Amino acid sequence: MEADFWHQKWERGDIGFHESAVNALLIKHFEKLNLAKGSRIFLPLCGKTRDIAWLLACGYSVVGAELSERAVKDLFEELGLQPEIEKLGASVRYRAKDIDVIAGDIFALSVEILGPVNAIYDRAALVALPAPLRGQYAAHLINISAAAPQLLICIEYEQRQMDGPPFSVNAAEVEQHYGATYRLKSVESKPIVGGLKGRLAATENAWLLEKFHR
Repeated sequence: MEADFWHQKWERGDIGFHESAVNALLIKHFEKLNLAKGSRIFLPLCGKTRDIAWLLACGYSVVGAELSERAVKDLFEELGLQPEIEKLGASVRYRAKDIDVIAGDIFALSVEILGPVNAIYDRAALVALPAPLRGQYAAHLINISAAAPQLLICIEYEQRQMDGPPFSVNAAEVEQHYGATYRLKSVESKPIVGGLKGRLAATENAWLLEKFHR
């Protein structure tokens, strides 16, 4: 998945992965992270997800990372916010009250630029990446977030029947990437109504990743 693949999708408006409503699993399970209001939540590869508006309305602070600057501009426009814009090397920071989104390559995102986070909400990042990058991404995420707890949402289907993204990520792979760092808890698995992209049986799986206390 070259960067141009995603840039072209956003420029064409080919964003079938963008959900028109807040994710139901987020609404149902986010409280399981037991976070205080005002906690800073990291959304990797966030696009212009409506989940951000929901988190802000619930009293949380949001920091996002997104490859497409077009998506970030659209996000702030849809939120009705006028961002302050700051160049950060090859990346660009868009900031307003309680929201901070970095447009650029997530693999170039540093601890210093990200800042401290209390939790991660990953609905569309792990499943957006092809297999060779998912392990690298998971390790990078653990590193830059100091292994912050996660609500992770994955999609599972028969990968041989369709090319991603989104890619199928099963329980064994979640364990492979995160099992050494987190206590993994499956909190819900539900079929995607109408199938993935309207044609393939698939399930949406929510995981709670809690940091081991050593």
